Amino acid sequence: MRPNPSHTMSSTAAARGRNAITRTVSTLLLAQLFASAIPSPTWAALGDSVSSITSDTQTLEASARLDARATYTVHELQTPTGTVIREFVAPSGVVFAVTWRGPFKPSMTLLLGQYFGDYAHAPRRPGSSRSRLIIEQPNLIVHAAGRMRSFAGVAFVPQLLPVNVVEADLQ
Repeated sequence: MRPNPSHTMSSTAAARGRNAITRTVSTLLLAQLFASAIPSPTWAALGDSVSSITSDTQTLEASARLDARATYTVHELQTPTGTVIREFVAPSGVVFAVTWRGPFKPSMTLLLGQYFGDYAHAPRRPGSSRSRLIIEQPNLIVHAAGRMRSFAGVAFVPQLLPVNVVEADLQ
């Protein structure tokens, strides 16, 4: 008996289809494996512990500087791109404010951490524009301004501010 040519063609096409699917799945699994091996950027976001700042320095490949004040400590990180991120830490070891200044705006998701949802859904105050942002909520204050290659801002949680510390101190 002779094999049916159309049956042989469909078996070959089916085998090629299975091979293509297998290659695609293998590629996706490899991509997922590599993605999980790459460390994700983490830094001490608002409300986080001071202990994560050491990993921030390594993750951002930043140079670090420590400035102890009377009622809080400032951890300053300068990224290779020139952006300076300052994390203000209360005596309790909690980050109560962050500031940034430089040619690139940092990831607000990473800076604000658990407060990012409040930031994303907060109404903008009068005076906000495309280049200026003012958010003043009971649990989050954000003032930011920027234009191409020049961004600066401050974000803090009023309830976490140490005694006698005001926004003007967060420079």
